Amino acid sequence: MTTQAAPAVRNLEEDDSLADFQRRDVTLLGEMRKVYTAGEGPAVIVMAEMPGISPRVARFARWVRDAGFAVWMPSLFGRDGAVPTAKEGKAIFERACISKEFRALGANASSPIAAWLRALAAQAHEECGGPGVGAVGMCFTGNFALSMMLEKAVLAPVLSQPSLPLDEPGGVNIAPEELERVRQRLVDEDLTVLAYRFQGDSFCRAERFAAYQQALGERFLGRVLPDSAAGPKSERPDDFFKFIPTPHSVLTVHFVDEEHAPTAAARDEILAFLRRRLLA
Repeated sequence: MTTQAAPAVRNLEEDDSLADFQRRDVTLLGEMRKVYTAGEGPAVIVMAEMPGISPRVARFARWVRDAGFAVWMPSLFGRDGAVPTAKEGKAIFERACISKEFRALGANASSPIAAWLRALAAQAHEECGGPGVGAVGMCFTGNFALSMMLEKAVLAPVLSQPSLPLDEPGGVNIAPEELERVRQRLVDEDLTVLAYRFQGDSFCRAERFAAYQQALGERFLGRVLPDSAAGPKSERPDDFFKFIPTPHSVLTVHFVDEEHAPTAAARDEILAFLRRRLLA
């Protein structure tokens, strides 16, 4: 399938056709999922926030692609390219919370989907080459980037507002023995984890970052953005994110694409982090 050039400016309030990505059916561990790929260079796995690959998630993936990487964006839930609406988003969220692939409630256990994502990282590394793979998770998928460190190819994990488990603010979505293996690998290979949240985020609270910091020490680089840095929400009355009461999505919905904006600085830091680990 031929990849088409992306237009320079897109309306983020309209569904995104994702026409400049190649759609692939990838089967791993006996399960097939759609994966959208674009670009050349070392691979970076970009995992969408709830409720799916929205136009704003795709915008972030294009920034990663344009920075010199091959983006691999798996479809984990939702309608790919769709503007998130309240009704559809609520249904997707509820299905994901009871799905066997995601462990939305209860701490100290890993979501089963993480094994598939690790296999995806291994395949992406085999196909794209380079020293390793990056992984960026957001919201519902935020912690998956950390769990993926159990795959040796993953060298650059980024956690944006990791929100699981939903019922334990100080809990983490990874088994204790796996977290210890990740910590040891970070030390042995001199690696770090980047993480972002808004100060007043009700889904990713200070207790969660404190838990990561306690477990990973100086290898966990947690960035906390002031709530005043969050951009305005959509004016659409049916917008999914109108029902999230606090600033939340650092790289997508609440992103401010202006010079010196803290969210833009976060994006630039992530891209520099990926370059340092994967292109140096």
